[in-house]
Amino acid sequence: MSRSATKVNWPILVIGLSVVAVIVVVLGSGFGNDPHAIPDARTGTMAMPWKLVDLDGKEWSLEELKGRPVVLNFWSTWCGPCKQEHPLLLDAARKSPDIVFLGVVYSDEPDKVRRYLQKVGSAYPHLVDADGRMAIDYGVTGVPETYFIDRSGKIVHKEGGAVYPQLLREQFDRIRR
Repeated sequence: MSRSATKVNWPILVIGLSVVAVIVVVLGSGFGNDPHAIPDARTGTMAMPWKLVDLDGKEWSLEELKGRPVVLNFWSTWCGPCKQEHPLLLDAARKSPDIVFLGVVYSDEPDKVRRYLQKVGSAYPHLVDADGRMAIDYGVTGVPETYFIDRSGKIVHKEGGAVYPQLLREQFDRIRR
């Protein structure tokens, strides 16, 4: 075996190890963080005022709900997770008459939503955000998204993704205070 075949190219080895070390540090710093968690600047602030009409033509506004806890659920009929959480929200609305539940139709056709709700049931009003202004004001990044608003009108929590029983119990306690 020749001497040149076993010779180590130290500069290349040092550069390679340095690059690998940087990659390990960058990747390692992200472990333990939820990659889907999006910081929400609105949590802890007063909910943006709105005035929308529900599927039956009745006008609703945040102002008229002041003093009552509110659950705003942005959803669509084309959204799989929205369909999965719907029975849970129906049950919660029926069992929690002190909380105002409102569905906000996101990027969907009202007639399609009406047909869907006739098939699966509804226990609370569904507002039509025809121009998407309310979704923009609330910073909706996708559906489902649910906002929990306390009696004073402050957003205490935003849940990006489908809700689940433990989350509802925790947030209901917070918005009822």
